[in-house]
Amino acid sequence: MPQQIAVVTGAGTGVGRAVALELAAAGWHLALAGRRAEPLHETAALIAAGRGRATGAGPATDPADAPDPAPSPAAVIPTDVTDPAAVDALFAEVAERFGRLDLLFNNAGTFGAPVPLEDLSLQDWRAVVDLNLTGAFLCAQAAFRQMKGQRPQGGRIINNGSISAHVPRPQSIAYTATKHAVTGLTRSLSLDGRPYRIACGQLDIGNAATDMTAGMSTGVRQADGRTAPEPTMDVADVARTVRHMAQLPLEANIQFATVMATTMPYIGRG
Repeated sequence: MPQQIAVVTGAGTGVGRAVALELAAAGWHLALAGRRAEPLHETAALIAAGRGRATGAGPATDPADAPDPAPSPAAVIPTDVTDPAAVDALFAEVAERFGRLDLLFNNAGTFGAPVPLEDLSLQDWRAVVDLNLTGAFLCAQAAFRQMKGQRPQGGRIINNGSISAHVPRPQSIAYTATKHAVTGLTRSLSLDGRPYRIACGQLDIGNAATDMTAGMSTGVRQADGRTAPEPTMDVADVARTVRHMAQLPLEANIQFATVMATTMPYIGRG
């Protein structure tokens, strides 16, 4: 198979890092995007270390006889996805370095502050909307342009949705509104991409164990006003799901999928 190229946004931590590692292990080359360069370089170093390990071979008797480490399959491209110029620069660099784009994992996002609705400032509302929705749109638009124009034509976009694309948590109006909107983004991309072999799907994730969800083990606010701990799942299970979606032929698509901690309060929430 020809080399496959993916852009992962929010690749420095959490779900984004786990997905980048999983795709790299499957042989993908990656553009790692995110606001902060340092965690992106940490992800790239983890990828390079994994790619460079020999399997099924003993140690070399002389260091000079050891093969050169494999070049990293990951390019670090710090990007603020809320900035149209930065997004354009990201995808221009991907085109220059790799020549094409096969996958966008549209992952960058934020919960925002869990505050009562009446206390949510317009500034905080806009910060969540700008990152979760406008940033996702800008990246999808740039990826769409590249996939439409390249030869062979086509590619895949996977949007990171959320359980909150279906049901809200208390005090999460900005996050919930954006994740419902991401579902509309996914549907429109799927329809508009049909003539150009551009597939689009959405993965709705519930309680993956990352730094962002660390507080769930001590307790989060429930719909009835209680604070209670919630179970989490290994983020690697999310990454394997993305890998499966990504490796389907473009003639097949997982339109919507939900992967979540089995006993989290989703069915019956509220």
